[in-house]
Amino acid sequence: MPSNDKRGQFDPVPDPARRRGSVVLRHKQAQTPQADRYLLDSHEGSGFTHTDPWRVLRIQSEFVEGFGTLSELGPAVSVFGSARAHRDSENYAHAETIGRILAEAGYAVITGGGPGAMEGANKGAVSAAGTSVGLGIELPFETGLNEWVDVGINFRYFFARKTMFVKYSQGFIVLPGGFGTLDELFEALTLVQTEKVTSFPIVLMGTAYWGPLLDWLRGTVAAHGAISPSDLNLVKITDDPVEAAQLAMAHGNGNGNGHGLPKE
Repeated sequence: MPSNDKRGQFDPVPDPARRRGSVVLRHKQAQTPQADRYLLDSHEGSGFTHTDPWRVLRIQSEFVEGFGTLSELGPAVSVFGSARAHRDSENYAHAETIGRILAEAGYAVITGGGPGAMEGANKGAVSAAGTSVGLGIELPFETGLNEWVDVGINFRYFFARKTMFVKYSQGFIVLPGGFGTLDELFEALTLVQTEKVTSFPIVLMGTAYWGPLLDWLRGTVAAHGAISPSDLNLVKITDDPVEAAQLAMAHGNGNGNGHGLPKE
């Protein structure tokens, strides 16, 4: 007798989940605009005068959550790079090596918490029994925090997230990446150039990838007087992940443990 069980015929294709702060959105709810878009989009009506003040409280809560979670993290280095780096790629391997070396020296490793190079760095930190931090962000298509993050925070707003990267890091290591990586790189360069942060090493990993950018900055931007030639001294470049980690730690002081946040 044929079975009347038709459950498998109507199983929906799983929709990717999206996080909005501590909230998980799936299916149709995952298509709602991001919080940053609500805040920055100029096409809202006059109702913004009623909603923006409440957003201030939400933004405040993200800063409070970040400060409260990371305030006792200890020395840390942020590692940036493409979410599209495959696990069998050189960039992933370099990120993993960097994460391991930093953790062995007592530094926490902070990434954007996503896949690719970020996952590699988090994995390397965990392999050395170090603290692996992921600062996630609400995006239209995301996979959530990678499995190697052991201290994770999800943000709605880019500017709150970027504040945490700079405030709790002693340096940046930047592997090949796209717009997001470039945004983080130039934000750090601007803060160092304007002396908003001091003694903050910025290390580029990959001469073939970053060399043309530095050539353009030197030959075009500096040549036009838009930056000083000495501004290019704010960044170091290398192909060696060991040297990258050492350069990032040059102005810092590892805490000798890197094994997690103090218990309350």
